[in-house]
Amino acid sequence: MNYNKATDNELIRACLKNKRPAQQELFTRFSYMVKGICLRYSRDADEAEDLLQESFIRIFTKLDTFTDKGPLGAWIRKITVNTALEIYRKHSTMQRHLTIVKAESDPNPKTSDSAIEQLQLEDLLLKIQQLPNGYRTIFNLYAIEGYNHPEIAQMLDISEGTSKSQYSRARTLLREMIDRESHVERIIWSHAT
Repeated sequence: MNYNKATDNELIRACLKNKRPAQQELFTRFSYMVKGICLRYSRDADEAEDLLQESFIRIFTKLDTFTDKGPLGAWIRKITVNTALEIYRKHSTMQRHLTIVKAESDPNPKTSDSAIEQLQLEDLLLKIQQLPNGYRTIFNLYAIEGYNHPEIAQMLDISEGTSKSQYSRARTLLREMIDRESHVERIIWSHAT
């Protein structure tokens, strides 16, 4: 049977009956979204691929707990984010990389937050992947997933102040990356003319 026109609920019922084509359709339907989340929480494509696989294992394992109270995509997003956070906690990398850093922001930064917002998605993703794990995780949770600092603090078992400072430092590092890149582009442009 072809499941590509099945509703989410029909697809779930078929997946719960272990119908391989339905499971393949669920993966196909949501893998692009899940991969995007995994790339944001990972250092590189290989780590993202591992996270993608672990996320789908958990999605299929917990599929029977899905309730029709919201969209399937939102539920899958939550499972994926929670999987990423759990993996970081389990390997203790989060605790090693979450250091209390005073937000040392330049009162007159060369690059504004609007420059970060205007980056092409692929460029932003590459820059986010260069952030240290703790900064990257908090930046993703706050700026992309929409959690607030008290929620992040509770999820990661850190203080709200640590969440705020890590987010501020992540933004500063992103601005610095953009500044360096634009400086190099100016140098190249000036040598070309």
